[in-house]
This record gives sequence, C-alpha cells and structure tokens, in this order.
Amino acid sequence: MLTPYLIGLVALVLVPAGVTVAMAFAEYDLIGAPRWTGLANLVELARDDAFRTALVNSLVFALVAVPLRLAIALGLALLLHRRAFGVGTARTSAAMPTAAPEIAYGLLWLWLFNPLHGPVNQLLRVGGENGLTVLGRTPPQWLTDPTDARAAIIILSLFTIGESFIILLAARAALPPEAYELAAIEDATGWDVFRRVTLPLMAPVLGLLLLRDTIASLQFSFVPALVVTDGGPPPYATTYLSLFVYRNAFEYLRYGYAAAATLVMLAITALAVLVQWRLIRRYRRWYGV
Repeated sequence: MLTPYLIGLVALVLVPAGVTVAMAFAEYDLIGAPRWTGLANLVELARDDAFRTALVNSLVFALVAVPLRLAIALGLALLLHRRAFGVGTARTSAAMPTAAPEIAYGLLWLWLFNPLHGPVNQLLRVGGENGLTVLGRTPPQWLTDPTDARAAIIILSLFTIGESFIILLAARAALPPEAYELAAIEDATGWDVFRRVTLPLMAPVLGLLLLRDTIASLQFSFVPALVVTDGGPPPYATTYLSLFVYRNAFEYLRYGYAAAATLVMLAITALAVLVQWRLIRRYRRWYGV
C-alpha cells in the first residue's frame, strides 16, 4: 500500500534533489553537456552582491513574517473558537485568502498597494491634507521605496494564514475543559490562563507550525516578489532566494549556479529548523508537555 507514495517520493523528491545537489558543482545551460566545476559556483555565490542581498531579504522575511503570521493565527483561533453569532462567517473570512490562487492574490495586492490610487494609501490619506496622511507624512511608496516594498511583502503574507488558523482552531477545541474550569475556580486572570494553560498545552502544535512556516517562508515570498514588486525596487530590494534561483535558472539559464543557491537555501533552512527544534524540546521539558 505504500508503493504509490514511495514511487512519488523517489520520482518527485529524491531524484530531483539528487540532481540538484550534483548540478550545484557543475556548469550547465541546457544547451551543452554539464561541465564539472567543483566549488566554483559556491565561491561565486559568496562574492555575488545580488545573492547576499537575497539572503538577507529572506532571513529578515522569515524572522519577521513567520512569528507575526503564527501570532495572528493563534489570536484568531482563540478569539473564534467559541460558537456565537457571526463566528462561522469570521472563520471563513480568515481562511479564504489562503484558498485564492497565488497569482490572483498577488495581482490583488498590486492594485491595493498602488501608491496613487490604491485603497491602502487612499485610506491612509483620510483626515490628511494635500495628499498627506493625518500625521502630515507622505503615504508609503509600496512599489518604489525599498523599505516600503519589503514591508508590503510582509503585510500581504499576513493574510494567508488559513491553514495555521484551522489547525490551531482544532487544537484549541481539543484542549480539556477541566483545565479551564479549575482555572476559573482559582479565579485566574485571562492572561494567567493563556500563559499557564492554553500556551503550554498548545505548544507542540505551535512548534510544528513554526517549523513548517519557517521552511515554507523561503518559498512563499516568490510569487509576491515576482508579481507585486518584480524583485525591486533596485537594487534587489525584494529579491529573495527563491526569486534569485528562478531568475538564474530560467532567465539566465545558469542551472548549476541556481542549484548551488538552492543548496545554500536548503542548508540555511535545515539549520533554522534544527535550532527551533532544540528550543522546542527545551520548552517542552520545562513545561512537561
């Protein structure tokens, strides 16, 4: 019964991964035969300003977006876990953006972030004068300013939390009600209940989601950066590792160089997951969960 899964695993994961690792040490353009170059691609990556910028952008995105996404998903799950009027609609609204096709989602935010006519800046201008915000400042230039463009990619990522929200909603519903009844008898505050009951009991699920989102964060930024900001504004303000790999492989036909960047991306992801896993294990030992 495992045969179909094993065939898919080998054909779609293990074989491509092996080819990528081998290609990282070669020069290949799909025209001529691959030529072994050893560590030349990795050495070039270390000297490539575009790669270093993409690496920093990806790390900043992961460090900022992943915790924010997880915190928002957890907050919504705790807010909407009880049955009440309108809760079903609110749950659907929280999950819907994740179901939208990535290209359509990116195009929607391209319109929303339009500096002149986009709804976001129009809303920020409410109460201001001469096209300024209520604080007397120019609205963010989401598509032309490097810092604002990076913030735009993070902001649009905060709405695609449907999977994490549903998982945390189910995890909250599965918590034993006796623990909350005991907390109510002891007259515990809401913060104490969250800190001493809810958070420790949900820690294993939160840890798994943290690991998953960290791994996925390096791929999530690809479509928004390509569709909304096209990797800019120059120089490489929103070029992330995934976009860097795509352009070198499919625009510049440097498959060996792109494979080397993929190998570095995999190594960074594995290191981040290892660090998080050790922290989670230590947390579980502290709380006995």
